Amino acid sequence: MQRTRLVPDRGILYPLPPVSEVTPNASPSPQRNFWQRRVRDPIVAQLTQGITAEKIALTIAVGSAFALFPVFGTTTLLCFLIAWALRLNQPIVQLINTSLWPVHFPAIFGCIWLGEAVFGAPHVHINIHFLRKMSALAWNDPTLFFQQFGLTISYAVVAWAILAPFYIAAVYHIALPITREVTYLKHKAETEQPPDAAPPAP
Repeated sequence: MQRTRLVPDRGILYPLPPVSEVTPNASPSPQRNFWQRRVRDPIVAQLTQGITAEKIALTIAVGSAFALFPVFGTTTLLCFLIAWALRLNQPIVQLINTSLWPVHFPAIFGCIWLGEAVFGAPHVHINIHFLRKMSALAWNDPTLFFQQFGLTISYAVVAWAILAPFYIAAVYHIALPITREVTYLKHKAETEQPPDAAPPAP
């Protein structure tokens, strides 16, 4: 409804624009909590970030090295942390970690034997049952685990630390030409694709 105003002594009415009865207030956007800012968003950024040929080669080299870390039950966490620190692609790292599980046993054997040789320690007879006992004891009784197998694990970790830099460098230089070639072929196929052609199915 249009309202009017009466001016005294002159009797002139001035129309006034209609005034809304209720002015809706815009609801403020909800504040993002600590979990969303510090945990969820960084993880989503890691999972969706772009990858170059050099990053793929580095991901393969570093991911496979930490997937062969000679302590059972630690590789998933170690791969996650190193990928986070170096901004590598998490899905690729964890895929490599899972794929190398069959060769994890031989890698542990080799690291223990090399560590014993480096420290001049007596050789310990190791088999799959020995490693399974170590793994079970590590989760059930960590104190007893370190009392019985602390030196053996230390030998293996030191041997892994000696070999890891050379392994990462070798795998990186082997994988880099391959990843560059794949990236080049992919880019070439995309540029040669006709504009009206339908995009390939994912």
